[in-house]
Amino acid sequence: MDAPPPTPPPWHSLSAADALARLESAADGLSADEVQRRAERFGPNRLAEAKQRGALRRFIDQFDNVLIYVLFAAAAVTALLEHWTDTGVIVGVTLINAVVGYVQEGRAERALAAVRKMLVTEALVLRGGRKETIDAAGLVPGDIVLLAPGDKVPADIRLLAARGLRIDEAVLTGESVPVEKSPAPAPDDAILAERASMAFASTLVVAGQAKGAVVATGAATELGRIGGLLAETAVLATPLMTKLAQFGRQLTFVILGGAALVFAVGVLAYKNAASEMFLATVGLAVAAIPEGLPAIVTIVLAIGVRRMARRHAVVRRLPAVETLGSVSVICTDKTGTLTRNELSVRAAVTAEGEYEFTGIGYAPEGAVARGGERLPAAPRDLAAMLRAAALCNDAVLRRRGGEWIVEGDPTEGALLAAAQRAGIDPLGEIQRAPRLDAIPFESEHRFMATLHRVPDGGTVAYLKGAPERIVAMCARLGGTGADAPLDAELWLAHARDLAAAGYRVLAIAEKRLDHVASDALLHGQVAADCTLLGLCGLIDPPRPEAIAAVAVCHAAGISVRMITGDHPETARAIARALGLPAENVLSGRALDALDDEALAARVPEVGVFARASPEHKLRIVGALKAKGHVVAMTGDGSNDAPALKRADIGIAMGRKGTEAAKEAAAMVLTDDNFASIAAAVQAGRVCFDNLRKTIAYILPTNGGEALVVIAAVLLGVVLPITPLQILWINLVTEVTLSLALAFEPGEKGVMARPPRRPDEPLLSRFLAWRIVFVSVLMAALAFAAFEWERTRGASLEVARTAAVNVIVACEAFYLINTRVLHGSTLTRAAWFGSRAALIAFLVLALVQAGFTYLPQAQAVFATAPLGLASWAVIIAAGAVLYAAVELEKAIMSRLAHDGPTP
Repeated sequence: MDAPPPTPPPWHSLSAADALARLESAADGLSADEVQRRAERFGPNRLAEAKQRGALRRFIDQFDNVLIYVLFAAAAVTALLEHWTDTGVIVGVTLINAVVGYVQEGRAERALAAVRKMLVTEALVLRGGRKETIDAAGLVPGDIVLLAPGDKVPADIRLLAARGLRIDEAVLTGESVPVEKSPAPAPDDAILAERASMAFASTLVVAGQAKGAVVATGAATELGRIGGLLAETAVLATPLMTKLAQFGRQLTFVILGGAALVFAVGVLAYKNAASEMFLATVGLAVAAIPEGLPAIVTIVLAIGVRRMARRHAVVRRLPAVETLGSVSVICTDKTGTLTRNELSVRAAVTAEGEYEFTGIGYAPEGAVARGGERLPAAPRDLAAMLRAAALCNDAVLRRRGGEWIVEGDPTEGALLAAAQRAGIDPLGEIQRAPRLDAIPFESEHRFMATLHRVPDGGTVAYLKGAPERIVAMCARLGGTGADAPLDAELWLAHARDLAAAGYRVLAIAEKRLDHVASDALLHGQVAADCTLLGLCGLIDPPRPEAIAAVAVCHAAGISVRMITGDHPETARAIARALGLPAENVLSGRALDALDDEALAARVPEVGVFARASPEHKLRIVGALKAKGHVVAMTGDGSNDAPALKRADIGIAMGRKGTEAAKEAAAMVLTDDNFASIAAAVQAGRVCFDNLRKTIAYILPTNGGEALVVIAAVLLGVVLPITPLQILWINLVTEVTLSLALAFEPGEKGVMARPPRRPDEPLLSRFLAWRIVFVSVLMAALAFAAFEWERTRGASLEVARTAAVNVIVACEAFYLINTRVLHGSTLTRAAWFGSRAALIAFLVLALVQAGFTYLPQAQAVFATAPLGLASWAVIIAAGAVLYAAVELEKAIMSRLAHDGPTP
């Protein structure tokens, strides 16, 4: 017997008999010999592990970065100077960065491993007519599998028979309610969420029983296809990493070019000895290379990670901190992200009118209102309907760990919660009217019915199901005191109105059976002459805090797009409630008709994408990125994992999210709260501001030191500061003053400005100007102090010591300037509002005192003690630089009215 063909047929559209024939199987299962043959051909029912790089290769790859090359150059320079301590520090920085990257590496491999873990370990099968419980890894195409409530589907299965089967497919399709399943063939072009004849691997059976034939195992399943998408989806560099790499290349070119030019001028123009000019060039390189910048960047990001953790956002990759602060579009899954993934009854229609329900999830807290006015108790008509819904019900609500959970069908759990909010005790009702029999829900007849003994000794059947089916079974309308004839068209119109508003609609009915021959309930007894009690509208409602968070994102210039597997009308209703643009909804089928160029043109006008598959989410993210957006993608299901990986930053839900989603994401929300994203965006923007402040601080100070060397070479005079002294300045200022900027709390209005343009360089024209302005001013002040000391007869050591302290003083004053890049710092907060800055000033003052006066330091760095006059000049130089920068801010602000764009 040959195995099924390699190219799979559309199993969902084949009849059950045709599917069995194509599989060359039988209703009583495969023989042991046939199972063995197929196992050898198809392999185990698990996802193959991707080939991974070795640990050493992964570690070596961490050094493939231009800024790391610059650090190695700095280490080589300090080694040439035999300054082994600084060489060790620089090498240590590179190793720390490499370890951080190594730990964060392998995200794709971990994501695939998480998907593999989702395959179940056991399955109940028929083989040779006998039931067996086997390891699910041993399933092969053609195996006959039996499913029951609570089972996780072990492979992709074509249903052969089903009774009341409903499967929760949210993990795969994003559908927020359990899907009714039937062996009847689905249309050939049915999308994944509408293939009712199929049960897919990793989805959960919530009700009913079924028998089906395995049609795909392991990597051939829909779950395996998602794993394949993860493997194919490249991890793109974040905006920060891209900008830092570009900046590193530019900086390297400038430093090497400047050093070569200085060497050539000194040797060719001034006829200096090559060895002497080599030492001067080394000093220039040491001055210009910001060897502490990568370490400072890492620290700034790490502080951002800590701040986000306090806002329930756990960052798994450091660059994600900054990336979140620069996003212009958030693509968010609906179920479990914007909503609670818990159905709730929100509307009801009875003979007396329409009612609204409040409350969250399955908790009994809440109320009933009519016309916006809260009711003290449920009216008789509503109470009758909810009592019937509570009795015709197989679910149980339990409180576990402070949360209310449903055991059974979520739809039935929502009905129980609604009954409790209306003051009805489901357990009490069951005791008052014990169940005698039941007709379980089946897709063929689309209703459930239960038979109960009521207190007066009679029996009553309660029914719930699809409105068109229940209405057809009813002749009267209940709840009016005296039952009235039923206007079927009117009630079907009510049901259509609720469905158009995005609700899942159930009809509730009853029928008194006073002359039943036994306690058994038969279909014929409730097929006609029932009494309609009303309609319930259920929806997975938006989180209240998500509504506020969407508003915050819009105020910050961030567009929010909903991508869901739900029905378009349901998605539209939730979008309206959230304040998202809901006029244009694009379905998965319509999206398939668009090529990538057409989709990119259509994306800006679409606020909601419905019936979206994993491939659709990947294309949507790609289209937005093609339009120049920085895209964040949120989600919680396995179906979200490829798009989470493809986006600039993936954000997974931590509590209800699947492991595949968490491993594919760069950030995990521990409270599953979309509102936490808004707080994390703010932290990300503050983080980038601090990175920019750090660059605006480090580069001018390094530039000032380099210009002192350049000026000395071009003027043909002795160096005012030695390379060893330059290393000292860089070392002490970067571990004190530069580090203080990493703790800045953020400026006002950080969430009132639009996102940064993705193409905006890390070093803007404004920052470039500021760097040149401060570098020139700092170099001039240091050179002036050096010459002033020399003209009044001071030794070379004293003059150089004064020049070093002028540079340090200028850097200290400039730190105050940098705390507010564009606004004035003539405030108490700017001077005394940062504890980190005050500590840095104190430590720096003590260290510089030791550098100047300790004999040991004098011996190493060739320094000398300074007098009060020298210190007065040093402090004055720092004050001059501070005043000049504040004046420059005022002039620039006036010229640009509102100031330059940060």
